[in-house]
Amino acid sequence: MKRRKLHIIVFVIAVLGLFIVQYQYLKIGLNLAKVQFNKNMGTAGQAIKKDLSEENELTFLIGKSLTKDDTYFNLSLDSVQSATGHFLNDFLIDRLAVNGIAADFSYQLFSRDSTDYLSSPVVFQKGDKLNSYPIALEGYLPGLMGKGLVLELQFKDINTYFLFQLNGLTIPSLIFIFAIIVVVIWVLRSFYWQGKLITTTNEFINNLTHELKTPVFSIGLATKILEDDLDGKHKPIVAIIRQQVERLKVHIDKVLELGSMENNKKVLVFEKVDFRPILQDLCDEFHTLGALEPLQFTYELEAGEYPLFAAVSHLENTIINLFENAKKYSENPIIHLRAKKVKNHLVISITDNGIGLSKKDQQRIFNKYYRVTQGNLHTVKGYGLGLHYVKHVVHSHKGKIKVESEIGSGTTISLLIPFRKNGKRI
Repeated sequence: MKRRKLHIIVFVIAVLGLFIVQYQYLKIGLNLAKVQFNKNMGTAGQAIKKDLSEENELTFLIGKSLTKDDTYFNLSLDSVQSATGHFLNDFLIDRLAVNGIAADFSYQLFSRDSTDYLSSPVVFQKGDKLNSYPIALEGYLPGLMGKGLVLELQFKDINTYFLFQLNGLTIPSLIFIFAIIVVVIWVLRSFYWQGKLITTTNEFINNLTHELKTPVFSIGLATKILEDDLDGKHKPIVAIIRQQVERLKVHIDKVLELGSMENNKKVLVFEKVDFRPILQDLCDEFHTLGALEPLQFTYELEAGEYPLFAAVSHLENTIINLFENAKKYSENPIIHLRAKKVKNHLVISITDNGIGLSKKDQQRIFNKYYRVTQGNLHTVKGYGLGLHYVKHVVHSHKGKIKVESEIGSGTTISLLIPFRKNGKRI
């Protein structure tokens, strides 16, 4: 639960951070857009000022409107002034567009004594937030009127215009942020759903294995009672039943211990021990069993103590698991164990002449429930738990596992377990 809250907090902080960064970039973009707009307006203003300083068709028409002289036209003065306003508006649109400005605007042409002469066909309402850019005219028109004239351009909602200009950056950024949020939520949801499923599965397996222990115990007890009253002919059969019950008991205990390890429960009890005599006994027992089967087993143990801080029973089970695997995956098993001291580690290597492992299988054999297959067939019985258990035990001893193998040339699995020093692992 704490982990889940931590993940959610980190996710929220990350999303807020993304939005803050995006907001800062947006502010920088707006400031740059304003700077660029003012620069473009300066260039456009100079062009407008230059064109209106000379006598031409447009300035001639403006001059007639300013002086209210309709003798040159067959139209009324109001019509001349209206036409002049539209022509001037089209001229300004063109000059602004040439300099990269496409914002809505209005204009006023007035004298320095505040007399209005011409207004834009588009008039903004009072109270609108406007940005004004006055252009002091020179040349023909001020000379004609005998006083200074100012052409003032006004822009409404200039920030909205800037945002529109930045849409090519802001919209994709928001889309990507939204996509990231969706993906992260989906991943977290899948992660917690799988975690819940794994927890439920482990609980089911643990409950099932606990329930199996009772009938296994009862069968073991019954066979022990039967064994005392049977004749020599039936005793081997009962012995086989007891042997299989013991095997089933070992498998049940292995599943329970593995589930406890995965739930981080402390089921391993470590103690200071010289592991050499324990390993010697394991090798002698396996050698004796090998004499009863088509199996060749040899071993060599380097002299001296093997001082470990170990969970002895689990380390024993680990080596037995490796023995059993070497035997299962070899047709006429030839198995060799070698133990040696390398720097601060005990290295136990178990080599067989089995079918070998591909590079792909070498990376997966320690995964839970994974079993090596030949084609689409599982030719060897098992549950894919043995090597997963081995990995957990070795890692709990702060050790490492190395696999060397080639298809058809056998496999060597080496366990590297650190020695203890002053009662602790080195």
